[in-house]
Amino acid sequence: MGEAELHLHKNQLIIHSVLIFYGDAANDALSWQIAKDVADHWNEPKAKVQVNKNWFHVHFDIKGIWDKLLTPLMVNANTDPRNNYFRIEEYASGNISYVDAINSNTGYFKLENLLNNSTTAAHEYGHSIGLDHPKNLDIRGKGIPGIMYPRGTITDPPFQYIPDALPGEKGGTLNPFKRKVLPEDIEGLQLHKLAFDEKGFAKLGDFTSVWHDRQLP
Repeated sequence: MGEAELHLHKNQLIIHSVLIFYGDAANDALSWQIAKDVADHWNEPKAKVQVNKNWFHVHFDIKGIWDKLLTPLMVNANTDPRNNYFRIEEYASGNISYVDAINSNTGYFKLENLLNNSTTAAHEYGHSIGLDHPKNLDIRGKGIPGIMYPRGTITDPPFQYIPDALPGEKGGTLNPFKRKVLPEDIEGLQLHKLAFDEKGFAKLGDFTSVWHDRQLP
């Protein structure tokens, strides 16, 4: 979830999101790194969007915070569209990271999914601002997979876990480290349709406001 701002003087459409982390595996350095990874991925296309006949450069302003004093009430009562809350733990049921819905401001992350320049946080952030998985999950011949393709997608060999593996067999599906945010991912947000107020702000995504307890094996 985020708050979009039309910055007329800079010709920028800025998406402001604050990723607030809690849980036993969260810390300051990891929070900063996740936010940087998300911003780097989503700013990589250097996209532009037309709003009210004017063109704006799209920029994602992502901040990461470890909140050691966060409580369920603070998550439930939040009304700031910039704030997102994600628990980080070494263990996660199903061995996956997730957000609570398409258009969401809460979720649960598995630590291992977030390390070594992974695209998991950028993928889940895409869900939080309104993007679902594409329907066609066989994209052979289409090059670099967009950020919203899930694990299990059939891709060209260079984007598989094991390039020599047969498509769909072990190692023959999308390596999520090979995903990128593409211009069509930015287009899918339909930023030109946002309801900007008189001050130039609009909400992107929605409140799910779910506090997550630590999951146990």
